[in-house]
Amino acid sequence: MISGLSLRDLSVRRGGRVLFEHLSLELAAGEACALTGPNGAGKTSLLRAVAGLVRFEAGEIAFAGADPESARGAGLHLVGHQDGLKPARTAWEELRFWSLWSGGSAEEARAAAATLELEPLLELEVRRLSAGQRRRLALARLVAAPRPLWLLDEPLAPLDARWRSRFGELMAARLAAGGLILAAVHDPLPVPARTLELAT
Repeated sequence: MISGLSLRDLSVRRGGRVLFEHLSLELAAGEACALTGPNGAGKTSLLRAVAGLVRFEAGEIAFAGADPESARGAGLHLVGHQDGLKPARTAWEELRFWSLWSGGSAEEARAAAATLELEPLLELEVRRLSAGQRRRLALARLVAAPRPLWLLDEPLAPLDARWRSRFGELMAARLAAGGLILAAVHDPLPVPARTLELAT
């Protein structure tokens, strides 16, 4: 199980431009960190680098309690700014697929749907859902197949005030269970969090 995340002197270049360099962060179990900074500063690229989807130019990413391959394969969730949902599938087909793919079960997917109040929407095609409903469906993966490290890209953006508060409760529960959260945000997170600012 991942018990910590360590970034040491990390540098990432995209499209011939250095987004950031010499970036360091130590995140322990039960801690959250908010990545802030203007658009284009590299927040999304940093999350994707931690997830193993973007190559970094220099530095080191380490996961306490797990080697990088097993940490990325079974120890983290990445919920991107785009929800990554197939519009022609039903909400249930998407949630069940992602739950099973992430190591959860159909029963856990049903429980996650109840937690995010998605049950009345499960037979609808994803394209018929509102932006907030699609975001709740994407976030339900976090509950359906619990993993220690959550990498979140603007998780609150399409949510109304009620669901921002409710997701804050889910984040607090994840942290209380020893999880870690690294989130790119423009608005403050609804849980106590350290701040790491990236500048262009």
